[in-house]
Amino acid sequence: MFSLASFQPQQMMVPLGQLASALHSLKNTATASVQALHKDFCPEHAALTTEPNTSLRDLGLSDIQVSHLDELLDRLLPSPGSERPPAFPSVWRTSHVSAHSFFHNKHGFAHNRLFSSPILRRCHQRPLQEFCAELHFLPLWLQSRGFRTVRAKSRQTTSADDVPAETDPYTPAFMKGFLMREKVAEVQSLDQVTKSKNLPANQEEAFKSGFSEGFMRSQAFTQKTQDSLRRTRLVLLVLLLLGIYGLSRAPFLSVRFRTTSGLDSAIDPVQMKHVTFEHVKGVEEAKNELQEVVEFLRSPQKFTVLGGKLPKGILLVGPPGTGKTLLARAVAGEADVPFYYASGSEFDEMFVGVGASRIRNLFKEAKANAPCVIFIDELDSVGGKRIESPMHPYSRQTINQLLAEMDGFKPNEGVIVIGATNFAEALDNALVRPGRFDMQVTVPRPDVKGRTEILNWYLAKMKVDSAVEPEIIARGTVGFSGAELENLVNQAALKAAVDGKALVTMKDLEFAKDKILMGPERRSVEIDKKNKTITAYHESGHAIVAYYTKDAMPINKATIMPRGPTLGHVSLLPENDRWSETRAQLLAQMDVSMGGRVAEELIFGDDYVTTGASSDFDGATKIANLMVTRFGMSDKLGVMTYGDVSKQSPETQAAIEQEVRLLLRDSYERAKNLLQMYKKEHEKLADALLRYETLDAKEIQMVLEGKPLDH
Repeated sequence: MFSLASFQPQQMMVPLGQLASALHSLKNTATASVQALHKDFCPEHAALTTEPNTSLRDLGLSDIQVSHLDELLDRLLPSPGSERPPAFPSVWRTSHVSAHSFFHNKHGFAHNRLFSSPILRRCHQRPLQEFCAELHFLPLWLQSRGFRTVRAKSRQTTSADDVPAETDPYTPAFMKGFLMREKVAEVQSLDQVTKSKNLPANQEEAFKSGFSEGFMRSQAFTQKTQDSLRRTRLVLLVLLLLGIYGLSRAPFLSVRFRTTSGLDSAIDPVQMKHVTFEHVKGVEEAKNELQEVVEFLRSPQKFTVLGGKLPKGILLVGPPGTGKTLLARAVAGEADVPFYYASGSEFDEMFVGVGASRIRNLFKEAKANAPCVIFIDELDSVGGKRIESPMHPYSRQTINQLLAEMDGFKPNEGVIVIGATNFAEALDNALVRPGRFDMQVTVPRPDVKGRTEILNWYLAKMKVDSAVEPEIIARGTVGFSGAELENLVNQAALKAAVDGKALVTMKDLEFAKDKILMGPERRSVEIDKKNKTITAYHESGHAIVAYYTKDAMPINKATIMPRGPTLGHVSLLPENDRWSETRAQLLAQMDVSMGGRVAEELIFGDDYVTTGASSDFDGATKIANLMVTRFGMSDKLGVMTYGDVSKQSPETQAAIEQEVRLLLRDSYERAKNLLQMYKKEHEKLADALLRYETLDAKEIQMVLEGKPLDH
């Protein structure tokens, strides 16, 4: 690193700024000249040796006297004509000298050879011009490092010859690795390694075997390590998933999902012109109530002129499969208005606020197309009672938005909301109040008349035999909903198709009914003759008691074909739906239940009764218990009801048990007397069941009357 020592020339004052400018100009001129000489030294480049046309004014030295210029140059710069250091101490300091001169270091030969040329040995009359001419060949000094680093405690100088070549800072690392691949030594084979070791012949095999054993052990160790790492990663992944699942149960994580966008799309209405009230069967009362809403939608001025308002909500309550969704479609179809359908589960999302947003979008679209109908199926899933739950801390936002849309601060005109649920008890009280759901329509299971209409509706779409009597099927399907009756007709059609029939017959419908009530037939079950005989007498005992008991239900059919968990059964068919039952009817049901065990006892003896009557005893005991504790049909206990018998006094419990035992014992005795009286008819019916396996009501009557069966 260069530094200029302070000096004071005698009788000369030189501005330091001008001196620095002059030295900088001299240095640039010398550098340019050396570069030009380096290109070529041919005679054609003689222009490089011409005198520089430089004046003192151009160098900024116009104020310096010429007489003092030689002394100044000797003090400032070393002499260009000698390689030896000057006699006086040098004012220049250097950290490193790579060669004797910059010219020698640059071109490989000393500048004295260049000065020996007669062209360059020209004399100048003026010292400054001579110095400037010879300044082109001035030996310069090269610095190794011109700054101080943090770690360097002292300056260290090295020659340029000792400095190692720097690596290319502009080539990427991956390119350097690609270019240096060829320099990597090739992998030697085991034989080459053995030869390079100069091992004796008797040790080469030992070396190879040892090398192979070590290699195999290393491979096994590597594989074992990799397997262990895989298992560790799998365990960590499972633990991570379990941790995330556990944290997701915490309520504070739901705050992270508050900001959502773009989750709701446009809602298009559905036109229900093809569905009317003619398609709804078996629910006449519900249709009549909804007819008023249809009239309101058709001509609202008819009601508003009197000051009436359009009802805001209609709640359809009933068991599954009774036609609630079909009624809502019929309302929209009859009124010919847009119909918006939504399920309650569609508003339930993991993202907080999505349910409320979808409610807003639904009502926004509906208001734009008013008058219209919004049908929300399974309303209890979105309109359940609001409770504090850490599992769903923001679930109340959806129902709050629904409450506000139905009856809030903003008016909601022309939009009727129809909700359907089979769990009305779970709805929030604010949702079912007048002003939101103004009407509550009950959709019950169809009665005999309704079931007949439903069966006729579905049978009209199929090829049915003219002998089919839907009324008989309707009487035997007490408690069936519309969806279950549709399934029954479909099962009958499938059975007829399997049997290769062209029409659906009554037997197909009976088969489908029994399959739904008691399960499919188990024809693969092998029952020995003894058990089959016991089953025939057991079922014929039920049939005889039912046939000869006044208040018992009429017999539909008897069979000993195994179905589900039973080996046989007797089907009783009520003439009409029973909304209430008399004491005589309840006692008759108990007598029919006792007929199976009584028949086994009379025919096979007390020691050969079976466990087949367990379900019969369950039914009879339940009826007797209800007669005593709920229906007030006990002379000893009176008309008092007992909800929980276990909470009564021991005396009361003993009295209830005694009355139940008395009713069951009397029923057993009545059934026993009846079977003893009609012993011959009992044997005939049992033989017919063993022969034909299944008998309907007409065939049972013919057997009991002694008429032959036409099979």
